[in-house]
Parts: sequence; C-alpha cells; structure tokens
Amino acid sequence: MTDSASQLVLASASPRRSELLERVGISFSVVPSNISEDEIAGESPAGHVRRLSEAKAREVAGRPGQPGRFFIGSDTVVVLDDRILGKPADEIEAAAMLRSLSGRQHQVWSGYAVYDRERNRCEAEAVCTEVFFRELSEADIAAYIATGEPADKAGAYAIQGIGTFMVRRIEGSYTNVVGLPLCELLDTLQRMGAARPLANPGRQR
Repeated sequence: MTDSASQLVLASASPRRSELLERVGISFSVVPSNISEDEIAGESPAGHVRRLSEAKAREVAGRPGQPGRFFIGSDTVVVLDDRILGKPADEIEAAAMLRSLSGRQHQVWSGYAVYDRERNRCEAEAVCTEVFFRELSEADIAAYIATGEPADKAGAYAIQGIGTFMVRRIEGSYTNVVGLPLCELLDTLQRMGAARPLANPGRQR
C-alpha cells in the first residue's frame, strides 16, 4: 500500500501498532519517539491523545538526518469516570486499575497524527471505543497480573492478549482499543498520498 518503507515512519515502539499496519500491507520503518506522555491539567482525553500523537510524529521527523516523508505518531489512554488511566507503574497500581474497571464501562481513546514533512502538513484525529468489563474476582486479577501482560498497557490490560477474558463487549473500533484505529488512519494516509488503496480488495483473505 506504500511505495517505500523509507517514506513512511512509525514513531512508536509498540509491537501492536506495527502488527496492525503490517496486517493491511503497509510498508514502514520504526523509529520510536522520545516524547514525555505527561498530562496537562484540564485537557480532554481527545485533546491529550491528539497532542501527544502530533508531538511524537514531529519529534521523530525533526531529528537531524532522519529519512522519511510521512511520520505516524499515536497515543492510547483508558478513561474511567473522566480520569485518564495510563500505564501502571507497578503491580500494585495495575491491580488497583483492574479493580476500578471490574464490572464497569469505560472508554479507550486512541489518537494518531500523520505528519508530511515535505509539505509541513499534519492531520491528527482521536477515536473513542466503549469497553464493557465483566466482574473480576481477586483471583482473576492476581492471575492476570502474574502473566506480566498488564505492565506496559494503558489501563493495565490488552484486549488482543490474555486480557480478552475480561472484556464482555465493545462498541466501536476494535483496532482502536489495540492502539491504532486502522480504518480512520488508512483514510488519512490515502488522503495525504502516503498510501494507496488495497489492490484487488475483493481477493483479500
């Protein structure tokens, strides 16, 4: 879908985001950003993920000698009762997050930004998915934490991994919860000339 991996750069170390792009045939290189993910007081979840996504894309694009034309930045947060849940600092915080999510509905916001360095043009979007958790016992929480999966995940869970056992249902984009809203991102990449439509989409399996 892209002419050259050297033209498109993913400014993220997330293997989940790389897997999603690879799944739809996009060629790209990976150069993780060094942007702090601190919150700004009063910032909405949508504004938070859009701001960080654009900052990540621009930070990598601005490095001396960095090749590429289009840079993708992305950020994902879990929101419960208007409070942003980032990545847990330790197992104690992970357990607290999972207890707070147990049996409840929350939102997952993922933002992305595509920066065209040649034209100095950036498009950023934020997408929300509603997620509904089943009731979790203390044994459920302890067993899940013991897998190590919650350690680097916003909200302390991964819907695409073992954490799927906690999710009763979702409303909205699944890939958004994984970390990258693919449908919206592909629309943006094609609109900006960073990707071509899938060839013979009817033959895709």
